[in-house]
Amino acid sequence: MKRPPKAAKTARKTRPQFFVYVLGCLTRNRHLTYVGWTNDLELRLARHNDGTGARSTRGHIWILLHSERHRSKEAAMSREWHLKRDRKFRKQLANAWASTGRGSSPI
Repeated sequence: MKRPPKAAKTARKTRPQFFVYVLGCLTRNRHLTYVGWTNDLELRLARHNDGTGARSTRGHIWILLHSERHRSKEAAMSREWHLKRDRKFRKQLANAWASTGRGSSPI
């Protein structure tokens, strides 16, 4: 009796991906930014916006201004550290976002 052929492996093992992101929001006529890292960008943004994210992001509606993909957690954390100290870059992102006419609305 013949055995049925084994199902082809369609799902490849994928390497975990890590993201560094910059969020922006407008509050009291001021643009705020927040830098973080995650392995699930969409879920993390949703958490920030539903009030279960980082304490400093609660009470605001955030939009994604910038994201970068990294292959390791360590690389993402290192880049996060550098972005948190690069105020000029974050200010440029916020100003670019504001100049598109969306500065008054997070959507």
